[in-house]
Amino acid sequence: MNWDDKTVLVTGGTGSFGRAFIRTLLSEHPPKKLIVFSRDELKQHEMRAAGFDGPRLRYFIGDVRDEARLRRAMQGTDIVVHAAALKQVPACEYNPFEAILTNIMGAHNVVEAALDGGVQRVMALSTDKAVNPVNLYGATKLAAEKLIVQSNAYAGGRGTRFSCVRYGNVVGSRGSVVPVFLRQRERGVITLTDDRMTRFWLSLDQGVRFTVRCIEQMEGGEVFVPKIPSTKIVDLARVIAPGAEIEVVGADITNESWNFRVGAHLHSFMGWLTWYGPTKFLQKVVTRRPFVAGPILFSEVFHDYYHWPLKEKKVYERWRQESPWGHLFAKYDAEGALAPSTAPAAAR
Repeated sequence: MNWDDKTVLVTGGTGSFGRAFIRTLLSEHPPKKLIVFSRDELKQHEMRAAGFDGPRLRYFIGDVRDEARLRRAMQGTDIVVHAAALKQVPACEYNPFEAILTNIMGAHNVVEAALDGGVQRVMALSTDKAVNPVNLYGATKLAAEKLIVQSNAYAGGRGTRFSCVRYGNVVGSRGSVVPVFLRQRERGVITLTDDRMTRFWLSLDQGVRFTVRCIEQMEGGEVFVPKIPSTKIVDLARVIAPGAEIEVVGADITNESWNFRVGAHLHSFMGWLTWYGPTKFLQKVVTRRPFVAGPILFSEVFHDYYHWPLKEKKVYERWRQESPWGHLFAKYDAEGALAPSTAPAAAR
């Protein structure tokens, strides 16, 4: 795809992802015009002062809750990257109406404005928390994914195409645990909710380049999922602060009680463990494996199978056997993907 003649708009353009995406686009794929759409005038000023200025850049003050402002901003736009969202899990739990207005209604407004503005491609950012969500943030992002994907049917013959990118925690972004651990390292004590917790990780640069690649490949209706590693939070803490004391503050093993942060969960998943039957859209797994059309099959991007608890392994094995899509797994296993039946005895 040729970016030279494209006008690109980024909602939430002053956030961690937005700044990195704009920097990469300007340096490697300079578009005709790049619109930074956000509601924070101070951050826009700070971006200009940091060197994000030039004839290609435009700054629009606006909120994704304001459909009229989005329509005006998207006039003459070719590509929209929808990154604006309320992302802090506790904040969404305590302010549910605000989370719904921004994450769900905001996605709806982006769809409507893109259709009316004749936008060619819309790529929305999602999260692994949208898979089997246990908190409101994940639930709103799941609803947003459904809205974006189904909008391809809603578009009819207009030519506007919608897709999603779903990935895990971004190392060092605003709200990431990494800056917290760096601060705690100075006093020699790292606090963890539970030392069993695992999360998927990727760098900001990886997330940006993956998104750019997906925009170039999208045909409409995809949920793009990268192959990224999962790690224990406690291992991350030990790497950041090797000599620090690890204090588990969220679990009382003696009394068998857990005090998780509101909306927290032990493990993340990049794909569903339940099958949804045939879908009307093309589902792509953007890894070295060929994509799969049909059900949601992310055998390569699940949390590392060999570290799963035995109960979860049994559930997954049964699902593989009973699913109508079991024959597709045989193909994946033959190519060297996740093959639980061939796992070493010690790993099982």
